[in-house]
Formats: sequence, C-alpha cells, structure tokens
Amino acid sequence: MTRLILNADDFGLTPGVNQSIVELHQAGALTSTTLMATADGFSAAAAAAIDHPRLGVGCHVVFVDGRPAQRQNDIPALALPAGEFRPALNTFVLDLMRGRIPEEEIEVEAIAQIRRLQAAGVRVTHLDTHKHTHMFVRVLRPLLRAARLCGVTAIRNPFEPDWALAATPHAPLLRRWQVKLLRRRSEFLSMVREAGLITTDGAIGVLATGTLNAETLRRLLEAMPDGTWELVCHPGYTDAALEGVRTRLRESRATEHAAILEVLPSYKGVHPEIKLMHFGGLGERDEALIASR
Repeated sequence: MTRLILNADDFGLTPGVNQSIVELHQAGALTSTTLMATADGFSAAAAAAIDHPRLGVGCHVVFVDGRPAQRQNDIPALALPAGEFRPALNTFVLDLMRGRIPEEEIEVEAIAQIRRLQAAGVRVTHLDTHKHTHMFVRVLRPLLRAARLCGVTAIRNPFEPDWALAATPHAPLLRRWQVKLLRRRSEFLSMVREAGLITTDGAIGVLATGTLNAETLRRLLEAMPDGTWELVCHPGYTDAALEGVRTRLRESRATEHAAILEVLPSYKGVHPEIKLMHFGGLGERDEALIASR
C-alpha cells in the first residue's frame, strides 16, 4: 500500500499562508498542516483548524528564526536577550554542537509550544520542527520527551529517500548536497521507536523546498513506491504580512499553492494506488509496518 500525508508547514505565519492552507484542504489537496505556536496568525489558524476537523494539525515547533513561548529568563541559552531565537540555522547548529544549548531548555520550550496549541482546542496529531532541527540528536531527544509528556504520538521523519531526490531535478546543487549530508543520521528511527512514537518511511519535497512546481510534484507522485510518506510543502499567498517576515520562501509559496491545486485533487490520474491520510491515522498496525522497513 502507498499512503501519503499531504502536509503544509507554517500554518499561522501570515493571513495569506492561513488562507492558502485552508483553501487547499477544502479542495482535497491537503490532509495535514503544522501550526506555529508563536506566529502572528496563530489565533486565526487555530480557529480555522477547529472549524475543519478533517484537517490533521501538528505543532511546527520553532527553535530558530522565531519567538519563544517561554520567557527568555527561563531559556537563557536557547533564546537571545532580545527575546527571540537565533535568526540563522547555522548559528543554532554550531552552538548546539558545542553544547551551548541545554536539552532541558529545548524540552521546556517544546512543551510550552505544544501546550499552547492544546490550550486553544487543537488536537495535536504530530510534531515537526521549523527548518527540520530535530534531525539533530540533541534536539530530537528532548523533543521526543516533550511529545510523550504532552500525549503526542507521531513525529515527522525529516529524511528524504533516494527515489525522491532523483525525482527532484531542479533543486540548487548546494541544497542537494545539504540534504544528502544531513540524511546520513541513522539514529532517528531507533530513537523514535524507543520513545514509543510513530513516524513515516520518509519525507518528500524537502529538497524541492523553494522550487516545488507542478512538474516536480507529478514526478514525485509517479515515482512513489509502497510505504507511508509525507509530502512537505509551504504554500501561501503573498501579502504585506509575508513581506514583513524573515523568510526566503516568498514567490515560491504561490507557485506551490498553484502546483498543489493543479496536481493533487486529481492525483489518482498520476498514481491510482495512493491512499491519502494524516498523522492521526497512524496506528499500532502502521507502527509495526514502518518499524519493519
């Protein structure tokens, strides 16, 4: 069986991103999204999530390039004195590897962000992280503890398989090199299993972030083998709020929205065997299947 979770990141980022995600879900082109707990559009996104109970909603946990849910005094190594996280991923990773960011602070902040969604009435189906920081063990370990404490049973597998990389022809060479290098971290699946959480066989669309269009999306669907996969995408409408956000994904969000709307409602014509789902549909039988791969 080939199963696919269609997940849009950055729910809550801006009104244009929120509108795009809701419209794509209503069109049958998205099954899942992940909500940013401290983004400016959080309240509107949380209300929309409650209004659309068939949309799986996870927590897009942010440790870099954003604002914390905790006070800076409670996480002095994770958050900068100005009350924000480090703006750049490379700075965060360097300090993480040097042991300058305690796992305890990551766990406390993750719990605060998850609890904010739950307090708003959102049933949190899974976790992932902004810029995929949980591919690093020193983030994954406390994030798994936070998931268990908050009753969250699933987490994104952020590593993209070879078949999906081969089906993504237009990604920049530097990003292709980065994705291949980072996916060598083999501890992920064993740590997730030991924590009692469920994940997928891998994520697709990670390499295509910023360049995902209808052609690449069709290639990914056509190449998809048996297993449980997650499409990672970042659709949105460009608006004044997006112009004020520190992100490299601007015009590409509208391109992704158009591509998803063009391809996914008629995906049966590309790959008739795909079954759509969200993380809330992963159960005990799925866990055994995924763990055996």
